[in-house]
Amino acid sequence: MQDLVATIQQWIPIDVLVGLTVVSIISFVGSLIVIPWILIRLPDDYFDVRVPRYWMKDHHPVLRIVGHFIKNVIGVVFLVIGFLMLFLPGQGLLTMLIGISFMDFPYKRRLEARIVGQPALLSIINAMRRKFKRLPLILAPKPEENNSTAS
Repeated sequence: MQDLVATIQQWIPIDVLVGLTVVSIISFVGSLIVIPWILIRLPDDYFDVRVPRYWMKDHHPVLRIVGHFIKNVIGVVFLVIGFLMLFLPGQGLLTMLIGISFMDFPYKRRLEARIVGQPALLSIINAMRRKFKRLPLILAPKPEENNSTAS
């Protein structure tokens, strides 16, 4: 084991390893608090692609641009941290979902609905929401794959 630690220390200084450990612990604890807090406060139709969503619609255009920029930066941070949590302790998929929700890009809502529509993830989120007496998330019904009629 000491040989492994010595080999790692050759490539990565001990200060960096300690820093990564501290960041990992903080992000793990933070994800246990922040992710449920966000998910239980979302409207139940937030991931329903049939319901339009507007952010800062009635604000000054400059304030909207600044707000969108800040929101996207926060989304990228959550997405990167969520990706890292796939390999480190934490709720990686939920953190990535929150990051995607903050970001703006084409077809984002469809991607969100597809991710949240995974039965395991949806049941975890809805169980969390039930615990705090919130309605379960509503998703648009999936389009039927066979719409053609037989001739």
